Amino acid sequence: MINLAIWAVLLVAMNWIWPHQTLWHLLVYIWAFLFCAIIIRFFRVPIQRKTTVMEDAVLCPADGEVVVNELVDEPEYFQGKRRQLSIFMSIYNVHINFFPFDGEVTYYKYHPGKFIVAFNPKSSDDNEHNTIVLKDKKGREVLVRQIAGFVARRIVCDLLPGDEAVAGEELGMIRFGSRVDVFLPVDAEVKVKIGDKVRGKETVLATLQ
Repeated sequence: MINLAIWAVLLVAMNWIWPHQTLWHLLVYIWAFLFCAIIIRFFRVPIQRKTTVMEDAVLCPADGEVVVNELVDEPEYFQGKRRQLSIFMSIYNVHINFFPFDGEVTYYKYHPGKFIVAFNPKSSDDNEHNTIVLKDKKGREVLVRQIAGFVARRIVCDLLPGDEAVAGEELGMIRFGSRVDVFLPVDAEVKVKIGDKVRGKETVLATLQ
């Protein structure tokens, strides 16, 4: 909204200083309209979207494309093998992130870092990111990592350990193209594959044992 206010001030100032309308005025109006349309589209919230209800399901926390599905060592929290699923969000996707299942926030840590293109596997470790761990009533834990990208320069998340996690509710957002990693138990049954287009709080990523 600040960006829109800045554009409004600039347009008013331009017309105050140069009231006679020219081709340059028209070009600025077109550019301002396109910019505002992109900003409004980017910050859209899918209020009509329904949360999938399915026992033991881990829902997708973000819109985008599945770009990673592999077993990895997760050193920050689990310090062992986990199944990693990663969703890349382009600037055209909804950028609200959602809780993937019901539980409690047991761990949260912000990491400053670089802004490598989010498709790059090194972005998980080197880029600015948030690590969030959720635990359900059965003691099963899922780690969600919000990763800033080359364009995305701000992660928005206000969680604290002890906060309640409700599947489908907003977890936070990453602005202008980014990535979300999900780390699951190794025995989780994955329901997606690389290249799949997924939708936050609607697509089932996996089911837990």
